[in-house]
Amino acid sequence: MTDGADKKGAPLTASGDARVTRVGRVLRKTKLDEVPQLLNVLRGEMSLVGPRPEVPEYTRRYTAEECKVLAVRPGITGPASLAYIDEERLLASAADPEKFYVDTLMRRKLQFDLAYCRNIFFIEDLRIVFRTLAGVAGLRPGATENPCISNE
Repeated sequence: MTDGADKKGAPLTASGDARVTRVGRVLRKTKLDEVPQLLNVLRGEMSLVGPRPEVPEYTRRYTAEECKVLAVRPGITGPASLAYIDEERLLASAADPEKFYVDTLMRRKLQFDLAYCRNIFFIEDLRIVFRTLAGVAGLRPGATENPCISNE
């Protein structure tokens, strides 16, 4: 991203965001921007699979039930990441991307993450890792949920 991008807009990035550099667009499209998080996994701060970490500005808006995802080690990929692998495109089509994210996408992603947190199994984690790799490689459609959702 461009220098000072965090001060030039919301903590969300939609497709076509001017703060993303050309190289950044390639890294994001191929998900190579996630590779540095492998260091976090090696240090034990993250897991390969789990709820994606969220910015504190948004976690403050979680309900008591939604806060349960914070008790699980965050992951590089997870069910919500797979369901909304095209999140940047969805945000770009919204009239108000931040409102759409907080009111709709974040809530739906949290439902996926809560379901995962209730039933964490190694075999399921392996399945999620392989589905993520396949989705990034373009071998399978990434979304598991119909992305035709209201932007209101």
